[in-house]
Amino acid sequence: MSQLSQKNLIGKVIKKTGLKTINVLVQTYKNHPLYHKRYRYLKKYLVHDEKNLAKVNQKVVFQKTKPISKKKNFTLIKIINQER
Repeated sequence: MSQLSQKNLIGKVIKKTGLKTINVLVQTYKNHPLYHKRYRYLKKYLVHDEKNLAKVNQKVVFQKTKPISKKKNFTLIKIINQER
């Protein structure tokens, strides 16, 4: 797949799970189909961190790739902000 056709996701690292794996929480908003009220939608992703750079509470950008393991289908692209 080309780089342009892939959708990048932005999320916050909530947990480091083992070597080269981080657990990232992505927050989006959806509209309820009947009541038309916005509600928060949270989803967790297992992301492959090849260089093991990401730490907890950092914002990261990641994208979908070929499956790395049973539940890990995303790779880390970059870290947006460093931990303070």
